[in-house]
Amino acid sequence: MPDSLPDAEALIARLADAIRPRLTPDTVLVGIHSGGVWVAERLHALLGISAPMGKLNISFYRDDFSRIGLHPQVKPSHLPFAVEGRCVIVVDDVFYTGRTVRAAMNELFDYGRPACIRLAVLVDRGGHELPIRPDFAGLNLDVAPEHNVDLSREQDGSLKLTLT
Repeated sequence: MPDSLPDAEALIARLADAIRPRLTPDTVLVGIHSGGVWVAERLHALLGISAPMGKLNISFYRDDFSRIGLHPQVKPSHLPFAVEGRCVIVVDDVFYTGRTVRAAMNELFDYGRPACIRLAVLVDRGGHELPIRPDFAGLNLDVAPEHNVDLSREQDGSLKLTLT
């Protein structure tokens, strides 16, 4: 396991380069609160997508909701476009078990039936528990279960990855 992680902003640029050839006029980006929203904001600007960006808060869709309860700072989901028939790229910061993405897909279908759903993640850390895999990953990394990969937003607005 590396002592340090690559620059988050450079990984976002790499992610944008991977996504760009797959964009269609119907493509929309949806970030998962909160790190996925930060990454989606950067991707949205780099890709020049004209449709507004969406934000998902999957708190009520988590399969561990009854065990962990509701986070005290829940923000509402915001999808300022019709999901029906669109290609939706769901964006998250760190992909681990797949459960967050499963919850995001459940919520998306409450808004309509997308033509397709693609997954873009900044870091795929391994340890998948569900048959869900990212279509686009800025970095693939094997991380032991006792460690975490965290994305934070610095005071100047830049994004930083840390391994704990």
